Amino acid sequence: MSEVLFYERPVPLNRSEHRDLRIRPLPGIGFASKAHSVPLTGVEFVPAARDVPILFGGTSKDDAGPMALLGLRQNENLFVGEDNRWVEGAYVPAFVRRYPFVLAEKPEGAEGDDFTVFLDEAYEGFSKDEGERLFNEDGTDTETLQNAVRFLGEFQEQVKHTQALMATLREHDLLEPRSIRVENKNGKGLVLNGLFVVNEEKLRQLPAEVVHGMMQNGQLGWIFAHLISLANVDRLIARLNERVPEGDLAPEGEGEKPTVN
Repeated sequence: MSEVLFYERPVPLNRSEHRDLRIRPLPGIGFASKAHSVPLTGVEFVPAARDVPILFGGTSKDDAGPMALLGLRQNENLFVGEDNRWVEGAYVPAFVRRYPFVLAEKPEGAEGDDFTVFLDEAYEGFSKDEGERLFNEDGTDTETLQNAVRFLGEFQEQVKHTQALMATLREHDLLEPRSIRVENKNGKGLVLNGLFVVNEEKLRQLPAEVVHGMMQNGQLGWIFAHLISLANVDRLIARLNERVPEGDLAPEGEGEKPTVN
């Protein structure tokens, strides 16, 4: 279940077992403190471009997917501070906001809908005494749960649109590899590989009818947002250098490779 990054004990939501479960918000977002990248849907590109670099990560162009780059080293999210709070005012990806719930694809051949709702039993905001109930006394979904499931459904729908974007990028061979070199003032550094960006020259050379179609379905705007967001790489490097101004940026100088989880 690649969808459950930072979910410690994901289990299917069960109307009987979780009948008395309640949920309350927590002040911190520590569960995401070690996520150096998270998947991003196309509809998020524009708001996310203000704060985070949007790149495409994977072992090749064929399996690359869009992600918000949140850190430059494994297990470090530079948008979560020591107080476990997200940087004030910075965009929080939907992948993070949907926690502690997630839609997971059912095994092939299983009956019912293609996806089922999971929750992370390790979430500290779950309780049988405090917070909003997930189920009413008669076993029906509360408004709290309905809203959470609705958000999951909307997220999954945007995943489909994002997959269409990736199909377009591959069809026209618009992705090219990109490495990021990070170095502090003492010359210690690391290199991030496994990243791809849109080739602007190839984008400009596309036939007019192709560009028009991409404009009509919104993909062109997403691509522009991605390109604009690349300027945030320098801001991310600055965040890292604030944390480790004179220390090693990677063990023995080895580069870290962000992955889409």
